[in-house]
Amino acid sequence: MKNCIFCKIIAGELPSVKMYEDELVYAFLDISPINPGHLLVIPKEHHVSASSIPEEIAGRMFHIGSRFGVAFKRALDADGFNLHLADGACAGQVVMHAHLHVIPRDVEDGFHWNWRQLEYDGDDGRTAIAEKILEKFKK
Repeated sequence: MKNCIFCKIIAGELPSVKMYEDELVYAFLDISPINPGHLLVIPKEHHVSASSIPEEIAGRMFHIGSRFGVAFKRALDADGFNLHLADGACAGQVVMHAHLHVIPRDVEDGFHWNWRQLEYDGDDGRTAIAEKILEKFKK
């Protein structure tokens, strides 16, 4: 995609602090990090949605992301890390090139996800949703 900022980074048309690159993925520091060290792992092929990324590439993204998470613990004395992939604008995706955020975390870093918790309408409501999803998952 010629107007995609991440494709331009991969092509060397825009600068980045490259952390890792192989034939499938490219990882670089996020320009506006949640915490220092926050990086993005992206497929070198342009994919807007996580659902279109081939399994081999998606697996590599998460493998590299996890390896960086371990590196955060060792190099930055992080307590943990988040792997976050938003699919679609409604899920918080801003750049429409699929990307995995890898964020070093500390107990007192002050960052909190705005995570809500709803309830199903009893066991029948939960079962109905499960059946509806599984019907489409099998196809």
